[in-house]
Amino acid sequence: MVVGLIILGVITVGVETHVDRSLVESSGLLSANLLGWQLIYILPVAILTNDFFISGFWMRTFASKTDKDLVIGTSIATVAVTFILTLVGVTGLLAAWTGAWPGNPPQEGSIAFFLLLEQLPGWVVGVILVMVVSLSTAAFDSFQSAMVSTGSNDLFRNKLSLWWIRAAVVLVIFPVVVVALKSPDILQVYLISDLVSASSIPVLVIGLSDKCYWWRGFEVVVGGLGGLLTVFIFGTIYFGNAHEGAYLLLLENGLYSNDWSAFGAFVAAPIGGLLWAAGAFTFRVGFQWVQAKRKGERFDAFDRPPPQSPGFYAGREGWPEEEERDGHEATISVEPQKGRFF
Repeated sequence: MVVGLIILGVITVGVETHVDRSLVESSGLLSANLLGWQLIYILPVAILTNDFFISGFWMRTFASKTDKDLVIGTSIATVAVTFILTLVGVTGLLAAWTGAWPGNPPQEGSIAFFLLLEQLPGWVVGVILVMVVSLSTAAFDSFQSAMVSTGSNDLFRNKLSLWWIRAAVVLVIFPVVVVALKSPDILQVYLISDLVSASSIPVLVIGLSDKCYWWRGFEVVVGGLGGLLTVFIFGTIYFGNAHEGAYLLLLENGLYSNDWSAFGAFVAAPIGGLLWAAGAFTFRVGFQWVQAKRKGERFDAFDRPPPQSPGFYAGREGWPEEEERDGHEATISVEPQKGRFF
């Protein structure tokens, strides 16, 4: 469907639209500007960190049979998505250069794609709209299922009945629709979540490395909250008052404020988070050292935890190997392994 949409759109846009060359230079879209340079940093940071919270991606990652299959799949998807986003993004340029945007009266730039569609034949518009709605529905279905699956696993440990899960899938539609209708700008909703992920993910991924076995959940929590606090501090200093600094956490001005506020927020979030996490790590280690000295115990903050058996990662902890080889049914005893928060 995506390939069909791209082929149909490219052919009809190329045949039916007419670029006014005088608008190419006057639009200024090919000239460098402050926002363009800022987005070179903002978009990779926002998208990369936010993808860590998208359960649909993790579901597909864990479904890969081998690491090689995962690399091949992500490589193919990267090339395909790059071409698709490039072609879809160019429609904004074409809308401006054909005079479809900003229009009379002037329209928002976010609907430039649909303004360009108005210049195409009616049957083409109908087919493209059906495809767009179908693709949006498919994406929403993945996010919806991922949200419910995550809630079932993390909150209820997969003990809910299948019918309750199906009911939750239906019920979650209503708040999503309300948020979509009430939100003044859907881009703002994404930017808020991007800012949260930019502050918390850098300190989280440190703990994913085997070399950083001494990293604890305490540093992750303090770092994530500290990153947001750093954004508030930056906004207060940048705007000169705490009220505007608090609004920067919500990115009220979006990305198109033509200043350094949004860029500064996405710089302050990860750097501030890492600094707060480093401070929390120093405090925790110092506190544990003082406690060990006071109680006369061994200081073990930097001791490497004992390695887990392969069965722990496969959910087969405690499986009797002899009975497994003999083909007999064995009782699996899995004790919950809790990490150390502090």
